[in-house]
Amino acid sequence: MLEKAMSKSGRLYEGRVSRGPLTGTPVTFKVYPGRRAGGVVADALAANELNTHLFLQSSSKGIAQHLALLVGGFETTTGEQWLAFRDDGKYSVADYAKIVSERLSKSREVSSWNPFEQGVTIKRRQSFIIKLLQGVMKGVAYLHDHDRLHQSLGPFSVVLNTISEKEGSYLIPRLRDLAFSVNVRYKELDDSGQLSEGLWRRASGAGAFTQMEKRAFGIADDIYEAGLLFAYLAFVPFCEAGVMDSLSLQRLLENTFQLDLEATREYCLADDRLVNAVEFLDLGDGAGWELLQTMLNADFRKRPTAEAVLNHRFMTGAVL
Repeated sequence: MLEKAMSKSGRLYEGRVSRGPLTGTPVTFKVYPGRRAGGVVADALAANELNTHLFLQSSSKGIAQHLALLVGGFETTTGEQWLAFRDDGKYSVADYAKIVSERLSKSREVSSWNPFEQGVTIKRRQSFIIKLLQGVMKGVAYLHDHDRLHQSLGPFSVVLNTISEKEGSYLIPRLRDLAFSVNVRYKELDDSGQLSEGLWRRASGAGAFTQMEKRAFGIADDIYEAGLLFAYLAFVPFCEAGVMDSLSLQRLLENTFQLDLEATREYCLADDRLVNAVEFLDLGDGAGWELLQTMLNADFRKRPTAEAVLNHRFMTGAVL
């Protein structure tokens, strides 16, 4: 096995099943620290991710296409928790955005840079990203339909089976990193553990006190995170390397413009480096800005459901 990468809550390794009915299946192992290194928190995260996947994969509605598939797990003598997922892709959204932005920088450095070819590339990228976002939201909708929140949605928590924009018709994004997932069934809201304490503190701060309000806040909180991921994909892949990153973008949206997307657009229009991102969100007479504004609404009660996001004209691809 070879070490592959780091995730938010554990190391990632790649391997292959050597015996049993899944022999030969490529897998990705997510490894949580042993008791000495990680303590009760690491154990809680591993158990939560394991139990969430087991619950979702036993659904009578079938296994979701846009969620990572758990195939097994075990504990070592040192207390490390190893979870094995089917290897359905080696690149995250963060990897994709980094690669295409670097490619954009290099294409503009060469003397043979062709504006027409660049235009074709941008159109293909727009289509690829909308399909990517569709897959993400289908995964979020599946979670919410099963009374689960993701609570860790971002560029590193979505894995792609391809990052080739020419293969966009084969793209299947899958959500992973469910260690912080929260159960929002009404009868279990009051039994939530330490992993959801921060969520419910924020819910109280937003005026959500009853079970119905708390559940609605949690779902809206996932939609907000999805909105930030939407913004990331609307900007970073359309900019040259180093122009924009997730933290800078979040600060721009939340701190500088206080979630006012109209003001954000006016600011971005004045920066030639952001022109492709603005044009992407401008599709369909500003449909992208419209959707992004609803997902990032400061009032959690006014944010759309995952299904409503999927049905928006920008997300359906009608704007292309």
